[in-house]
Amino acid sequence: MRFTPNQSLIASPHPSPLERQRSRWQWSWLLASPHRLGFFAGAVMLSVSAVWWLLVLAARLGHGPALPWALSPSLAHALLMGFGFMPLFFTGFLFTAGPKWLGLPPVAARRMLSPLLASLSGWAVFLMGVHTLAPLAAIGLGAVAWGWTEFTWQFAGLVRASRVPDRAHAKVVLGASSIGVASLWAAAAGLAMDEPGWSLAALGVGLWWFIAPVYAAVLHRMIPFFTAAALPVLDAWRPMWLLWVWLAVLGAQPLLGPWARASDLGTAFAVGFNLCAGAGALWLAVRWGLVQSLKVRLLAMLHLGFVWLGVALVLQALSQALWWVSDRSLDLSLAALHALTLGFLGSILLAMATRVSCGHGGRTLAADNIAWGLFWGLQAAVVLRLIGATHWNGSTELVGVAAFVWAVVAVSWSLRYGRWYGRPRADGRPG
Repeated sequence: MRFTPNQSLIASPHPSPLERQRSRWQWSWLLASPHRLGFFAGAVMLSVSAVWWLLVLAARLGHGPALPWALSPSLAHALLMGFGFMPLFFTGFLFTAGPKWLGLPPVAARRMLSPLLASLSGWAVFLMGVHTLAPLAAIGLGAVAWGWTEFTWQFAGLVRASRVPDRAHAKVVLGASSIGVASLWAAAAGLAMDEPGWSLAALGVGLWWFIAPVYAAVLHRMIPFFTAAALPVLDAWRPMWLLWVWLAVLGAQPLLGPWARASDLGTAFAVGFNLCAGAGALWLAVRWGLVQSLKVRLLAMLHLGFVWLGVALVLQALSQALWWVSDRSLDLSLAALHALTLGFLGSILLAMATRVSCGHGGRTLAADNIAWGLFWGLQAAVVLRLIGATHWNGSTELVGVAAFVWAVVAVSWSLRYGRWYGRPRADGRPG
């Protein structure tokens, strides 16, 4: 019987020293593909963010030493969770899938190294500043802003170089990323000038006009494609008007919130708008094959994560209505916010990063028991956090439990898939 080189390697019960050397985790493998480098950096930030917040809550509950603060804990938490790990995962995905969208050759991961190191070191300085000196936190966030500016400039170069007729999704990502640049610099400036309200406003704009629109563009392009590929009975339905409506709904949110707080007319309009938007998102989840996707775990993770967008918008409407009828004494806005961030953004991030890691790691494109268990662990954390966010049943202990579950999921996912990024592909192919 004759074997190809790869077949003989798999069949050999005693790998050679060279083969064992190649299979060990090595830093150099992170430069083999943009998704390896970006996802590894994102996994580091994801774990650091989760563990840091768990330690903060443990100290608040008296289970650890008290921490010094130079910055408001809630502001530090919001900036780190909003801007910390998600943009790093974006880089891994966009510089892997982006060239394919744009009909360009692959991008060398080494091009991402300098801005990525600036971002990671910036977050390290930011965290030190949070507990020591606020100006240090501003410097750290400035380094993060510079890193994202460089990433955005590089992606803009790809869009400019492309000659394919369909660049709509890439242009939406570029526009949103440019708003992300402005938001990060504005947030850093707010810290430098001791204007926390400015930083929070910049974060709100960044969430709705940067992070969420990038998700919208990617999901509008990829969910129908993934679903039709796995379930041929379904069509890849993604009319462009749907993307523009979706972006309009997201873009309206930073404007609706202040208007709803300022007048009864604004509240009524915001409640109706968000109820319709939430119902539309839930309808879209069904139209895209939510029920059929439950047969395929990896696909189900994407579809179930998308459901949280509809839930978040409905909760936003209920929060605004409850605040109105209770004479501004009851508020569910934190529940709506965490349904969006931890539920929608977090679940989709876990699903997409798992899928890309499997596909580009030369492994079976499926969610095994570990990936499936981590996904449902995240869902448990979301539900616990939503219950803890209710005004009348608010519980720091319950929030702490949610943070613990989330930290276990984040660290476990990072350890498992982080090992893949520093090793050669399982199928022996390059990349």
